Amino acid sequence: MKYRHALFLNPYTASFATSAMRMFPPTGLEYVAASAKGFAEKLTLLDLRYADNLSEAQALLDFIAREVDILCVGIGWDRQLDEICAFLDRVPGDVAVVAGGYTATEKTEELFQKCRRMDIVVRGEGEETIRDILKGLPRQEILGISFRVNGEVKHNPNRPFPDVNNIPAPDRSLRRSCYRLSVNGVDLAGLSFDAVLSARGCPFNCKFCTFSLNPLGQKRDYAARDARSVVDEIATVDAGIVLFSDENFSVDPRRSEEICDLIISRGIKKRFAAQVRLDIASYPRLLEKMVAAGFKALLIGIESPHDRILKQLNKGFNAQQVRDAFCVLRRYPIFYHGYFIYGNIGESEEEMLRIPQFAREIGVDSITTLKLRIEKFSPLRQLAESTPGCHITEKGELYSDTYSHAALKKIGRKIKFSFYTPARYVKILAKGIRIHFFTVKELALLFLALPALVRTFVIRDIQKGRLGDSLLRTINPQAK
Repeated sequence: MKYRHALFLNPYTASFATSAMRMFPPTGLEYVAASAKGFAEKLTLLDLRYADNLSEAQALLDFIAREVDILCVGIGWDRQLDEICAFLDRVPGDVAVVAGGYTATEKTEELFQKCRRMDIVVRGEGEETIRDILKGLPRQEILGISFRVNGEVKHNPNRPFPDVNNIPAPDRSLRRSCYRLSVNGVDLAGLSFDAVLSARGCPFNCKFCTFSLNPLGQKRDYAARDARSVVDEIATVDAGIVLFSDENFSVDPRRSEEICDLIISRGIKKRFAAQVRLDIASYPRLLEKMVAAGFKALLIGIESPHDRILKQLNKGFNAQQVRDAFCVLRRYPIFYHGYFIYGNIGESEEEMLRIPQFAREIGVDSITTLKLRIEKFSPLRQLAESTPGCHITEKGELYSDTYSHAALKKIGRKIKFSFYTPARYVKILAKGIRIHFFTVKELALLFLALPALVRTFVIRDIQKGRLGDSLLRTINPQAK
């Protein structure tokens, strides 16, 4: 074999990762590492969010110099990019450095400029590409990579998407960490998490979304794994809570029902969460089977309470249809988490602040609000660029002459504190108990962790100089 020891590295440290981000493994990197099995003598998977002593740069560099001859880095976010490149430039010269992931694909040229030690950037899905690299094929023959030639960057043609049924599932034996919900080292309720990807791509065309497009502009058409292979993988998972990280688990209701039937027939006892579209409310038989199989939470992209904006985003439904759907969904013992977007093109502050009220009206249990981003191939880019007063940063952040970054951030805090009142947290806990999301043991651990958790957030807000603002909004969500 050409390579003796391949290290697959998630380079983001605990200081970068939020509590939610630390809950789940780096699935994309794990898929690529699984595909590399048998093509290097030894594989190591290292997640710096949980690496403890190896998270120290010099200790990790010493390990690489002593043990590794090819370093494969997953770069899926643009945060910490300068720090990651600075670290890679310290990697010994005899170690091949390969990067892949969403941001690596999107910013290939920038990575080569920032990182003199970068040898190869894998663009798009990397499972087949990593095998060609590890086999030592000539670089000019490997589809889907960019590399240096005499100081210049050469881009080979894109690689076609592989058949999802031919991609090995992640090898969880490579992990060095157990993924849990924790905040600043405080373990909350002893909950362990994992993720399963049962399908790739999406058949829908929401204008704000580029998740079904890779940064090359290639659309990943919906492609689903065989239902039995999905449940076979679930049966190997030790974690108590499993997220279906498909962009939409309910694209094919019959297939989703088959997965539920297999989970039930095989006696698999886990708690599941899944991302779905609103139209799942039209499939009561599927919802009944999901409840029986152990689905406890559904994550739904609602995006806006306003018909004008829903049409602008090409969501395919209006606000009244959202209300009607939740009249159905609330009949099932499932926790509903809604995603909303604010800072849309032409959206006023009054319209943005309608989000928490609408969320309460329809009966979602929790929400996440995100500012609108305009990615490179977003269908909204042309509209944003042609709208007077709208601006897009190099990172895809949208702002306007009316609403600056700071103004949007302040509006985002108003939305958050208007929805997340003390009464809301009580309702969330009560719902979790009612639908058996928490076990008795987990509830006991959660209550034991509460004092440390409260101290953590108080200290954080003191450090950021916003404790008074946070307390004021908790007491009075309408405070300016």
